[in-house]
Amino acid sequence: MNKIILDDNKKPKAAFVCVHNSCRSQMVEALGKLFASDVFDSYSAGTHLKDHINPDAVRLIKQLYGVDMEKSQHNKLIDDIPSPDVVITMGCNVNCPMLPCKYREDWGLDDPSGKSDEEFINIIEIIESKIIELKARLS
Repeated sequence: MNKIILDDNKKPKAAFVCVHNSCRSQMVEALGKLFASDVFDSYSAGTHLKDHINPDAVRLIKQLYGVDMEKSQHNKLIDDIPSPDVVITMGCNVNCPMLPCKYREDWGLDDPSGKSDEEFINIIEIIESKIIELKARLS
């Protein structure tokens, strides 16, 4: 696990970017706030918005972690979030816009939209693991 060095002493802002900002990036934002808010600030955003957060994502994050994303989050465009220090793309297999940052990586997460709860939970468990790892790398 390689440390991420960002050069300054302020808490970094991490942007989790996906095309529609309705499923994966929203779950990452929620778990980032839950598990790593002491190390970095979490924001999710997209290049095109859907009119709501994926209902299965909302239901399962609430069921597994007690976090109601409909109350604490909303769909956002990239221009709606602060300039990030860290950009994490979800693996949408599209050209993500260049967002100026100090560090960037792609998590290559499969989109669980429209799939079984089991597949959703598998992606959620991967996200939790990646958030905890990112927290350790930024600490």
